[in-house]
Amino acid sequence: MLTAGLRGLFAAPLLCCGFRPFYLATALYAVLAMALWGVFFVRGWPLPPQMGGALAWHAHELIYGFAMASVAGFLLTAVPEFTASAPVQNRRLAVLFGLWLTARLTFTLAGVTGVWPAALLNLAFMVYLGWLIAPPVWRDRGRAHLSFVYALIALAALQAGYFVAAWRNEPVMPWLLAAVGVLMILIVLALSRISMRMVNAALDVRGAQAAYLARPPRRNLATFAIGLFTAIEFALPGNAVGGWLALAVAAALLNLLNDWHVGRALFSRWIFMLYSVYWLMALGYALIGLSLLGAGFAPSAGRHLLLVGALGLAVLAVMLVAGRTHSGRELDQRPWVLAAAGLVVAAALLRLLAGMSLVDVPAPRLWMLAALAWIGAFTLYAAYSWRLLTGPRPDAGSACEGPEVFTQPASQTLNARRMES
Repeated sequence: MLTAGLRGLFAAPLLCCGFRPFYLATALYAVLAMALWGVFFVRGWPLPPQMGGALAWHAHELIYGFAMASVAGFLLTAVPEFTASAPVQNRRLAVLFGLWLTARLTFTLAGVTGVWPAALLNLAFMVYLGWLIAPPVWRDRGRAHLSFVYALIALAALQAGYFVAAWRNEPVMPWLLAAVGVLMILIVLALSRISMRMVNAALDVRGAQAAYLARPPRRNLATFAIGLFTAIEFALPGNAVGGWLALAVAAALLNLLNDWHVGRALFSRWIFMLYSVYWLMALGYALIGLSLLGAGFAPSAGRHLLLVGALGLAVLAVMLVAGRTHSGRELDQRPWVLAAAGLVVAAALLRLLAGMSLVDVPAPRLWMLAALAWIGAFTLYAAYSWRLLTGPRPDAGSACEGPEVFTQPASQTLNARRMES
């Protein structure tokens, strides 16, 4: 009877595709973790003892809890589509999700239980995720998507460095700041693939003659600049060289935006949402650069534009697009989508105002408003997507198949554009 119950659990719609449990967990953990941080940071309520301190917990869980859940959902959905391989589902997906969930618990309690249970489970999650996605990427002709595997390896290595530093009672924040850089590179890599389909599909619908190409030279320049800044910041924290490189990153990202200027299609809700991610990223790096060069505010102002703004909006946009299209549904055109995106941007701007002291409002009040905006955005996603993620598909699909209108090129012209990129 127990075996039959487990079979039924593994066959549940929630476990038929990787994005389902992980996108739902991303939204719920965004709410829970921010609520815990808010009552601790603003209200002074205690958290369990944390290795590296409460700020390290906050940053680690934003990166390796919230962001990694969304990364796992994206990779487990995108890799089977990109490589025409079998999806990860049922038992293997349940094991991977169980590792993520227990990793969150052991990390939060690491100040009591010690560093090694948290290290073992967090790194086991990263290794198992890599084990699931690396073989089809490696076998794929041309190996065009190996960059995702490299990014995952880098994130796992940096997390291992974090745990070693915590065990030795050394500073842990440099490892987390380096992980932020890898996440920004991963966002650029992921959005370049998503935008190729969505922007060109929007252009085709409008009968436009313009073509959108996510040009590799611009993308490679942006990712190289981010990687170089990240390395210098790790090796020479607070150095003015890092400031100049951060400004160079901002310039490279703004240069990347030139690919997007294709006319009125840019202002459709989905395209503009993705476009705004790059603006938030560029402004975040610009502020970090100015801060390191002596401006009168801390680098945290720019970092919150990266993490709350660029990362938060990218995660929300990808979940909104992939979560629906790979559930056999069309994109959601209801007003709540714009409200959720607006709340993420508002949270980033409020946190920026608090960090730069630009308004005559106490910083704790701005922090609380930013936390509430963030919580509101992902509460909306969880509320409107719960049935979609936990229920059966409305079509004959059984896994991660997207509707034909999304997964198939809109025209032969679009196919040619994708080949060029």
